[in-house]
Amino acid sequence: MPTQLLPLNTPEGLYPLIAIKDLPLNTSVANGVQILDNALFGPQGLITLGNNVNVLGYSQSAVVSSLEMRNLQALGSPNTDNLAFTLLGNPMAPNGGLLSRFPGLSLPALGLDFYGGTPSNTGYELNQYTLLYDGYADFPQYPINLLADLNAFAGIQFVHGDYPDLDPNNLPAGYNLVQLPVSPGNNGLENYYMITYPGLPILEPLREIPVIGNPLADLVEPNLTYLVNLGYGDPNYGYSTGYADVTTPFGLLPPIDPVDFAGAMVNGTQQGVTAFVNDISAIPATLPSLSLPDFSQTGGSSVPSTLPAVPTVTNASINGFIDALQAANTNIANAITNVSADTYAALLPTADIINTVLTTVPSYNVNLFLDGIQQFVNGDPVGLINAIGYPIAADVAVAALAGGFEVIVLAETAQEVVSDIVGAF
Repeated sequence: MPTQLLPLNTPEGLYPLIAIKDLPLNTSVANGVQILDNALFGPQGLITLGNNVNVLGYSQSAVVSSLEMRNLQALGSPNTDNLAFTLLGNPMAPNGGLLSRFPGLSLPALGLDFYGGTPSNTGYELNQYTLLYDGYADFPQYPINLLADLNAFAGIQFVHGDYPDLDPNNLPAGYNLVQLPVSPGNNGLENYYMITYPGLPILEPLREIPVIGNPLADLVEPNLTYLVNLGYGDPNYGYSTGYADVTTPFGLLPPIDPVDFAGAMVNGTQQGVTAFVNDISAIPATLPSLSLPDFSQTGGSSVPSTLPAVPTVTNASINGFIDALQAANTNIANAITNVSADTYAALLPTADIINTVLTTVPSYNVNLFLDGIQQFVNGDPVGLINAIGYPIAADVAVAALAGGFEVIVLAETAQEVVSDIVGAF
């Protein structure tokens, strides 16, 4: 293991999610893989110089690390004795990563490739940590469940950034570290962990509403959690309970027991109502006083008996007024220019998202349909169901992601426009 931490700068671009004018994912990742490989095996690379190295990859850097592992595995997995990997929030997590859920999908208009899963049994030690409902690393296995998709996207916004603040050996109250199962053929060098915690990311905006937000969130959370978890298969868990080292593509529908479902809804309703009543009971019976202060006791000013003198107009004051007008004119013109630039800059990612929805997604649907037909022709009658259902499930997931991307683009644009306007004054 290394005795010191050495940061490695990689592009980390993700157009249009990180920024409108940014590198697309495939370009950013390709550059990152080259940078990492050179840092390890270049003429002055850490492995070349005989060091023991544990590569820590977080988010896109986990994708870079995963592809480097794939490349090294193709070369026969050299240097397994002094090279290891630790991945946080891995979008290529074999069973849960967004980029591994949709095999064969590529969105060229957005520069977004779905690379598949991080390779297993490479010979390198691997430790992977995933936060529950992190939409990049814990994406639903059954994306036809729109609630699960939206919750996963909320997890991207509210959960994915929390990894640097967590210590797996000293987690906050309510958090738990769960080691996930691996396949019988795993070499034993790989550990996959899920960090669980109470609550749903999709309810975070509701909880921010003063007074009533938290009670309402507690009211719906038990039943909503059950419905969201169905998107992962087992309603008792917010993640897929299959083998963590096996790349697991999306499926159509999880098994649902109607009796269990009805019982869970009844129990969840009771829990939610109880929590709601307790929250409401804890709200103070009276609100703080909003009365105005008594200025007569605090030195409040009285109405002056005489009007102030009219200031004398001088050349200096006229020059100052003209200078102020010129500055205001320049600032307003710059603000209009910047607002216009920010507004039309948002049109490109919007057009790319629309292009993707109208061209790439239908093409992917055709391939999924043909896969189902091929499955049926080869003797599996379920193929006919998959031929119809898989495109629908994929469309639900892509629609949720595309809509989320567009919301972020518009929100970033609005923030920049407001900043431009405020900066003019």
